[in-house]
Amino acid sequence: MGRPIDDDDRKQVRRLHAEGKSRNEIAREIERSPSTVSKIAAACDPPLSFDRAAEVETATRVRRADLAARRADLAVTLQDVAEREIGRMTEPHLYFEWGGKDHTYAQKWQDEPTPADRRTMMATAGAALDRSLKLAPPRDEAGEHSRSVIGRLMEGLARNYAERQDSSPDGDDDQ
Repeated sequence: MGRPIDDDDRKQVRRLHAEGKSRNEIAREIERSPSTVSKIAAACDPPLSFDRAAEVETATRVRRADLAARRADLAVTLQDVAEREIGRMTEPHLYFEWGGKDHTYAQKWQDEPTPADRRTMMATAGAALDRSLKLAPPRDEAGEHSRSVIGRLMEGLARNYAERQDSSPDGDDDQ
């Protein structure tokens, strides 16, 4: 069992709490357990609180914003990789070989990569673009506008059809 709580402990807890120290910081400073600090804080009038929800919420928001910025940067890098790979598909390409029993090196330039190498470059570019778009999807305001125009048109046609159906006595239009 630890030493009893005294007035000095209570004063120190109030003072350190007023300075914005956390429960664990106070416990270390007054050489008491965190649970003892909690007991002292609860016995104060009014009780002292170590609720840090607002700080945690702010820190979480900041962390999310940082991660969003990093994802955006990574999306740009992946877009660059895709563009570079697509550009390489029509450029001269160096092929080399190292080996044989004499460990010889041979190289040859070709006007452009082989079809197999172009497929690999295209797959690399496609994967990079796909990841880039998942990290930073494009904003398609024009597409949304088009969908809303089409939606309004369809609603108007449906309304017109309903009005025409209601205007005929047996549901048939006379022409």
